[in-house]
Amino acid sequence: MAGIHITDIESAINWWRERRPSPDGISACAEVRALAEVYALMVYYRESECEEDGMPERAKGAWLAWYDSTPDAPCIAICSTSQGDELCKGCGRTFDEVQNWPVLSPAEKRQTWRRITLDGTAWRFNRYAERALEIGAGTRPDPSPPAEPR
Repeated sequence: MAGIHITDIESAINWWRERRPSPDGISACAEVRALAEVYALMVYYRESECEEDGMPERAKGAWLAWYDSTPDAPCIAICSTSQGDELCKGCGRTFDEVQNWPVLSPAEKRQTWRRITLDGTAWRFNRYAERALEIGAGTRPDPSPPAEPR
């Protein structure tokens, strides 16, 4: 079974802290406490991953709620594995990862996301990332040439 990386546990803690902030600056919601216990043990034992199946139920439930708020597939609808590439130029997943995505566990999907994000060579992280940010912000580059000065 796949492991959940400590950075995902930390992201889930921060997500829950934002959703259910401490009323007094000291106490934390049950989800943060459950995840923090796992996080603390990982730090103490110097582990970077927690086994998905070995995670306490409350912590796993809190992690899965965070996971459900993240994008599922890294696909950008430019799949080069369909043309014979072993590694997709669009999203960075292997042929097997693309084919088996629907049956991968959440931790397996997050491991894939982590690998392709750290690698950062897929088009989703370079050629199209800037365009997506521009379009999402409502600004598009002006295709017309600049006006001649008078």
